[in-house]
Amino acid sequence: EYISNAEETLKILNLIKNSNSNLWLATQKYYFEYFLAYSILMKIGIKSELHLCTIEIIKLFEEEDIISFNFSEILDRDKELRIANQYYLKNIKINIDLIELRDLMLKVLNILDKIDSKKTKRILTNYLLIK
Repeated sequence: EYISNAEETLKILNLIKNSNSNLWLATQKYYFEYFLAYSILMKIGIKSELHLCTIEIIKLFEEEDIISFNFSEILDRDKELRIANQYYLKNIKINIDLIELRDLMLKVLNILDKIDSKKTKRILTNYLLIK
């Protein structure tokens, strides 16, 4: 379901990429990425209602080599851009590279194909016990 939402959001980004609406470009770009991240959590049965928590889990999965690229940095950066443009009306220029976004989706689809829910749950349990 979240992959479908990401695909739909990517289509919307394609439609509005030349609109110069930095508010909507920032919002749609971030939510495209967030839907991809959340699809990883849902695949292993984790529900997170806080974006910060979702990003922290993604960061943990990077540290544990479940995710092999800096997805949490992408999410952090684009979340801040969304907040700046949506809530503080900063109108910061947003670059939309559809090829880069499609590549991100392919990386996440690859993770979804290979993810081991038992391993990820064990990592999360150990992490929570340590904290």
